[in-house]
Amino acid sequence: MTPQKPMFYYPNRMGRIILLSLEEIIGRNGVNAALNLASLSDWIHNYPPHDLDRHVPFHTISALLHALEGMYGPRAGRGVALRAGRVSFKYGLRAFGSEMGVTDLTFRLLPLQTKIRLGCEAFAEVFNRFTDQRVRLEEHGEEILWHIERCPLCWDRKAEEPICHMAVGLLQESLYWVSGGKIFHVEETHCIACGDSACTIVIDPTPLT
Repeated sequence: MTPQKPMFYYPNRMGRIILLSLEEIIGRNGVNAALNLASLSDWIHNYPPHDLDRHVPFHTISALLHALEGMYGPRAGRGVALRAGRVSFKYGLRAFGSEMGVTDLTFRLLPLQTKIRLGCEAFAEVFNRFTDQRVRLEEHGEEILWHIERCPLCWDRKAEEPICHMAVGLLQESLYWVSGGKIFHVEETHCIACGDSACTIVIDPTPLT
């Protein structure tokens, strides 16, 4: 008998944030269509509650993002996921900002490079503490490597190139906010869906603008 694969979860609050963020990009009807396509019709007009109970399975997040690619095609679906990731930072900051400590005045007054490093650490801790997602940070020269070692965005998927676009958008927007409006190069270079051991997002802490 094949052993059952373990189940991993996001808290309801994060599932709700993802759906609300998508709604800002593609509208309620677009979200409903994606939910139907992903066989998640139970969430139509019934988003997860705003609490920290871990009841949103990783496979549902992956299925929803896969449905977006089915609706819009890989290129446009990537754009939707990136934009939704950026929007989700706004909701995430409101929901988890106090836990991260990044809204404190003392944090805002720190030097930029210190804020980026501490902000990444605090952000990773939110995922490691409140979800079954696992994030590990690594410094490689000047770059910061954001390793997602257990990833809901590409859970059980296979792909030829990295597909965790929502995570890239989320990190882009977090850096924009932390820096007071600067743009940074953020790129996913490795992905579990491609057969890699982790989804790795490379952050260049030197702003482009």
